[in-house]
Amino acid sequence: MAWVYLVLAGLMEIGWPLGLKYGWNASGVRFWPLVGAGLSMAASGTFLFLAQRTIPMGTAYAVWTGIGSVGAFVAGIVLFKEPAAAARIVCVLLIVAGIVGLKAFSPAAPKPKVAVASQQPEAEPGDAANPAS
Repeated sequence: MAWVYLVLAGLMEIGWPLGLKYGWNASGVRFWPLVGAGLSMAASGTFLFLAQRTIPMGTAYAVWTGIGSVGAFVAGIVLFKEPAAAARIVCVLLIVAGIVGLKAFSPAAPKPKVAVASQQPEAEPGDAANPAS
């Protein structure tokens, strides 16, 4: 489930630069796109927080920013007609290769421990753990 949270965090990471881009036009500041950017930031951080409970921090952060970077790159080309030069695409593919590599070579998430109620044996008289003696 941690990797699902991490992918969701990365997808939300794409939303805030889009909100910031749409939050300004020739007429000035646009309120609702900026609200969307803020909500996207909050959701992204929340999902990253959940993912880092089991995925190592360095791996989670690199994958999170990678998904956001690649997504923002693609959104820039599709929505804002930014250049899709071959060299830029190759560089983004290197980011994708890094994300895939981190997923492939990351240690498996540890299994959650099941809490089992255990009873403490009662202390014997004269035992150091028994303050009554």
